[in-house]
Amino acid sequence: MPQSIVSASRRVFLKSAAFTTLAAGLGTSILAQEQKPIPVDLTLEPNVSDEDMTNVYEQVKTPYKYGVIIPQEDGDMVDSPTVFRHNDKWYMIYLRFVGQTGYVARLAQSDDLLHWQKLGTVAPFRETGWDAWQCSPSAALIDHNFGGSYNIEPYDGKYWFTYIGGAGKGYEPDPLKIGLAYTEDPSSPKPWTRLEEPIMTPEDPDAREFEKTTLYKTSVIWDKDQTLGYPFVVFYNGKSVASGASVERIGIAVSNDLIHWRRFGDGPVVDNKVGISGDPQVVKIGDLWVMFYFGHRWKPKAFDTFAVSRDLAHWRKWDGAHLVEPSEEFDKTFAHKPWVVKYDGVVYHYYCAVGDQGRTIALATSKPLK
Repeated sequence: MPQSIVSASRRVFLKSAAFTTLAAGLGTSILAQEQKPIPVDLTLEPNVSDEDMTNVYEQVKTPYKYGVIIPQEDGDMVDSPTVFRHNDKWYMIYLRFVGQTGYVARLAQSDDLLHWQKLGTVAPFRETGWDAWQCSPSAALIDHNFGGSYNIEPYDGKYWFTYIGGAGKGYEPDPLKIGLAYTEDPSSPKPWTRLEEPIMTPEDPDAREFEKTTLYKTSVIWDKDQTLGYPFVVFYNGKSVASGASVERIGIAVSNDLIHWRRFGDGPVVDNKVGISGDPQVVKIGDLWVMFYFGHRWKPKAFDTFAVSRDLAHWRKWDGAHLVEPSEEFDKTFAHKPWVVKYDGVVYHYYCAVGDQGRTIALATSKPLK
């Protein structure tokens, strides 16, 4: 990472820590009024070579379609998988779009990453409040090393989940905001405890132009090396329709405690100018950071691809073959929204498939498994 970024972010970190202490005594409204994005030059070229990009592609490609692993539930669409490990078992958090009303968060368990047992709903409708009818979940603080344990790590004695929530009924009605929930047992279908207020919104004082309408899917990593000067980093896509166009771009924010966040930089870190770049998942491969994400409308249909960084701030986008794309009847319309795991020498690429079975969760792998 360029020394200038480290120095700048850590200077801001020290000032932010001091100001947070001051604001705690004067009221949180002061902190909200003063908060601005951390100043970082995001236009610098990433120090990522052609060879780096090709080597990553060869390690993460998944050309073999295993098929649908979680079908629609009583006609309701399912979507947005996040996979983690806990007590030597695999778990998946995903959403269900219930009766055309909104999103609830669901939990499933597996012994082999192929066959999944549904355990129950961990975030049902609240019916009141800012997140009354929408809860699209992501597990936070998963071991992000590619080929690592994938254990979900506890922080402050709890296991944490971020989610996009909203008060409106229907399919992703604006505005959507980011909430935080926790549980003492991530393997239990017992409903999570949700914080009463969102942790990030399009109306925040430091919200950037690209995210002033709605915030979407989150991926929170625990960077114990504090590459950006903070232990927690969230990646998410945001939308602004002020110009009349609907374009989604990926940005980042940082935190010391998972609750209070500051945007990092004045703009997005992944921007394909048109259509959607969304649903990021960030992993570490050697000394490189890799962001899996999906694209839509800047190339045909919807597909999964990736970007690579050395410093978490400056990303080079892959422009070669997609990791998954429509090719089968079950994903002939969309093959997108990645969650990628490497285990026992096999890469498992979970994604949302839209085709002749409706909107489902499917799997592609690096080796043929059937």
